Amino acid sequence: MTTTAAPVAAPARPAHRDPNVLRWLGAYTTSMVGDGIYFVALSWAAARGGSPGQAGLVLAVGAVPRAVLMLGGGVVADRLGPRRVVIGSDAVRCAVLLAAALLLLVASPGIWLLACLALVFGAVDALFLPSVGALPPRITAPDQLGRVQGMRGLAQRVATVVAAPLGGLAVALGGPAAAFAVGGALFVVSLGLLAAVRLRPLPADDAAARGGSPVRQLADGLRYIRGHRLLAPLTLVAAVTELGFAGPANIGLVLLADRRGWGASGMGWIIAGFGVGAGLAALLLAVRGRIPRAGAVLSAGVIAGAVALGCIGFAPSVAAATAAGLCVGLCTGLGGALVAALMQTAADPAYLGRVTSVATLFTMGVAPLCYPVVGAAIGAWGVEPVYAVCAALSATGGVIGLCSRTLRRAELPR
Repeated sequence: MTTTAAPVAAPARPAHRDPNVLRWLGAYTTSMVGDGIYFVALSWAAARGGSPGQAGLVLAVGAVPRAVLMLGGGVVADRLGPRRVVIGSDAVRCAVLLAAALLLLVASPGIWLLACLALVFGAVDALFLPSVGALPPRITAPDQLGRVQGMRGLAQRVATVVAAPLGGLAVALGGPAAAFAVGGALFVVSLGLLAAVRLRPLPADDAAARGGSPVRQLADGLRYIRGHRLLAPLTLVAAVTELGFAGPANIGLVLLADRRGWGASGMGWIIAGFGVGAGLAALLLAVRGRIPRAGAVLSAGVIAGAVALGCIGFAPSVAAATAAGLCVGLCTGLGGALVAALMQTAADPAYLGRVTSVATLFTMGVAPLCYPVVGAAIGAWGVEPVYAVCAALSATGGVIGLCSRTLRRAELPR
């Protein structure tokens, strides 16, 4: 089954001036803001509707279908076409949020509704995330993919900044029902913009590669990544880096701020440093459009970011930890954008959904499993040694990249 799409000629203008790319970017941004508002509303409703343990369970339950179904989501993206899957995902999220808002207005269904809502969103994310990653090469020219990843990074930063206060305001004015309704309305806007996005048609041989049973397609995708000279080391670098980074950057910061007596405000400053650094990296890539020696810069940046991550564990003050966090955000933000851009330029379009799903599985599915391990390790051995070990693991990803001749010499298209 294929998606019918109007052909798009290679844009004669940069991506940030291409109306087709801007429609996609607007759809992506409003979808991310809606997703953030949903999380604020879900968190508040769970905290008010159940015990702390039940609230934690509701917030965690969405990760299960996301991790379990992620690889299947890549197959669906390649089989049906990424635009169709993204539109369907936003439509489901819109309908579910509006239905939840209505139920909360007329009844008090309890914690079970919120758990079901989290499960549905987790399952939809498993479809949405690979498809979003497969869209940029179908809407712009290869030499614009670096710039598009920078623009996407800026959109993520904007969504992070806007979603929390907007969701909080909606909850304050009308409770979780109002916040769910606002999130649903944003998905309606996203749907309208996505409907106007035009895709490049796949070449005939790429379209044929999407045939076969879902199980065969998944196996073909995994073999394709394993046998690819660039995608195989690139995926390994991304996975190892994230496994070392995820724990210290999340649960590790909470425990660090608590043990040093910095409090929630200190943790907030460090997280803000991450955000500013990542935003600067995204802005750099969006403006320049291309970073020379992308593979070498990516690998070296991973090592530099890992060193800065380790410094956070040994920082004597909030100011020092915030400065280190800014360096981490700058290096990892640039590295993450370059990983995505290199994957999208190297992969055949027919395999992009599966390629993206494998990379996303590690960042969104496997890496969060490190949280309890890192928390237990900090409880047993303290902050400094755990940050040092995790930083060394993350830096190993950069070393792997530098040791791969293909990745080290990889370039983005001119």
